[in-house]
Amino acid sequence: MRNLLQQAPNRELHGIQACAAGLVAGVDLSGRSVLDVGCGFGWFELYALDRGVRRVVGVEPDDRQLETARRYVRDERAEFTAAGATSLPFPDESFDTVVCWEVLEHLPRDSEPDAFGEFRRVLRPGGVLYLSTPYASLRARSFDPAWWLLGHRHYGLGELARFARGAGLEPELLEARGGAWQIVAILDLYVAKWLFRRPPFFEAAIARRWDDELQRSEGYANCFLKARRLP
Repeated sequence: MRNLLQQAPNRELHGIQACAAGLVAGVDLSGRSVLDVGCGFGWFELYALDRGVRRVVGVEPDDRQLETARRYVRDERAEFTAAGATSLPFPDESFDTVVCWEVLEHLPRDSEPDAFGEFRRVLRPGGVLYLSTPYASLRARSFDPAWWLLGHRHYGLGELARFARGAGLEPELLEARGGAWQIVAILDLYVAKWLFRRPPFFEAAIARRWDDELQRSEGYANCFLKARRLP
């Protein structure tokens, strides 16, 4: 992930990050070995370390994208490795928990089954995958500039369930959340970051409303999945 604004990972979470982290059960972090596929600047590593993980590994496709996380996350329990989601350089059954936030839509088209296969391979029996990705509703796609310009993919809940079950993972939670305030937040981010190279214009005000919106388990903007590895 390119750090255009020279940001540091933040322990104060809002929006998708807050919702995603809140879905992860404490038992899947405390004393566990955790893999974060697409770790970005390392926000989830800080969250996991604060909740007592035994080990947390963050991956991004190349070392350049890991510079920020390595600079700010300094803990002997945390490590960062350059790797892709479809070819993880870890032995079978290495992790108790795998998380993958807002990454699936960026992988090469039609490689999703390979990624889910890797998630399942590195999970121990009974281990859990947590994942978020854009939801394939008309409203979410219509107001996503990356969908129009870059072919940014969105997914249906049934599609995610098929990916999971096809890899030997059984969904335990699968729902869509977020709505109008998420769309506003993303548009604000795109305009501020890519046009003006600055933080979002109305970040704090939008974040409060976005957080409230994501507390409701019905929405049309983002998918959230929890799936367990079968024996």
